[in-house]
Amino acid sequence: MLDVKYVLANLDAVIEGLRFRNAKVDFDHLRALSEERREKCVRYDNLRFEQRKASDEMRKLDKAQAEALRAQLKGMSAELKEIDARRSEIDAELAQMMLYIPNIPDPEVPQAADESDNKEIRRWGTPKSFDFEPKSHDELGEAAKILDFERGTKVSGARFTFLMGAAVKMELALIQFMLDTHASRGYKMVMPPYIVNRDSMTGTGQLPKFEFDAYKTNDDMFLIPTAEVPVTNLHRDELLTPDQLPIKYCAYSACFRLEAGSYGKDTRGMIRQHQFDKVELVKFTTPETSEAEHQALVNDAEEILKRLELPYRVMLLSAGDMGFSARKCYDLEVWLPSQNMYREISSCSNFGDYQARRANIRYRTPDAKEKTAFVHTLNGSGLAVGRTLIAIMENYQEADGRIRVPEALRDYVKADYLV
Repeated sequence: MLDVKYVLANLDAVIEGLRFRNAKVDFDHLRALSEERREKCVRYDNLRFEQRKASDEMRKLDKAQAEALRAQLKGMSAELKEIDARRSEIDAELAQMMLYIPNIPDPEVPQAADESDNKEIRRWGTPKSFDFEPKSHDELGEAAKILDFERGTKVSGARFTFLMGAAVKMELALIQFMLDTHASRGYKMVMPPYIVNRDSMTGTGQLPKFEFDAYKTNDDMFLIPTAEVPVTNLHRDELLTPDQLPIKYCAYSACFRLEAGSYGKDTRGMIRQHQFDKVELVKFTTPETSEAEHQALVNDAEEILKRLELPYRVMLLSAGDMGFSARKCYDLEVWLPSQNMYREISSCSNFGDYQARRANIRYRTPDAKEKTAFVHTLNGSGLAVGRTLIAIMENYQEADGRIRVPEALRDYVKADYLV
């Protein structure tokens, strides 16, 4: 979350910074609470001064005067208690409102409302020219009997799929390949719990705003929408030391999302599923190294696409297209021949200290005064496994329906062709 003191002291600048962030916050009420709190603080300080002054005068007074002053002091004490109680109420309401305010975009982020103003940073690879009409992954998968959408729907409902045979082998190969690649680049492998508590979901910004989009158990636990949640909360309520930073994790997990806001989008195939596999990259850094570590994280995610020889582009997202907690975000978009367009396969975000404030993750600064400060957190998909499988199927398809295995995966799959 944002620093409440900063927000109250710079409310106009905060409102302007959030102009394209679709913040569902009553800023007029926030301003009124801030003003009321300021007035209560002034009144409290004045009363405390009058109390001390009256106490000093007490011994100079006769009995009748002292009794009158005691009654006055009793009234002051009662008012001070009332002010304290009201300040606590205001602070609690402000803290709750802070949970609904999105992060303020980095100055480099395009100030616009939606994806139409995302900025292309670079491209890699050239989309293949086919001498036949390329099929979609769902057509290829159904024809080869390695993707079963009909039975997935029968068993679980819409947006669920059975992977069969060679598709299972490729999915598992991709997971291991991604983990191996990232581990070789300095990330520590993690396999986290798939169910987390409310504090964990709040710490990374999924709650309270996006509770409607989460799978929830009857004991107030949540299926994870991404490994970002449990892995970031690994260090919740911890004080790290400078020599620990940066901390770099790569985590495999299944992910679960209701996709409540995506009705009618990508209803065919595996582009948008309620359950999918993902390898996630998570970093904890100092503020000074945050930007450089963000660029390195994007490069690490790109490395997977390069090794698989899948054409892609990198997009800097606009303020209105970024996730709620992000300060700056790059999307990696892979080329899908059947759609003749690039589709998101990874989002790499820098959250600044936004998540760390919510999750209370601090580090001891390396100065003589040994102060503490909030770390910066970063994460990105490295990559979404199902979408990587889709991209391989479509980009490596041949006219006879066979699908070649990328060179980088052949030691994992032990075959030249998927089907």
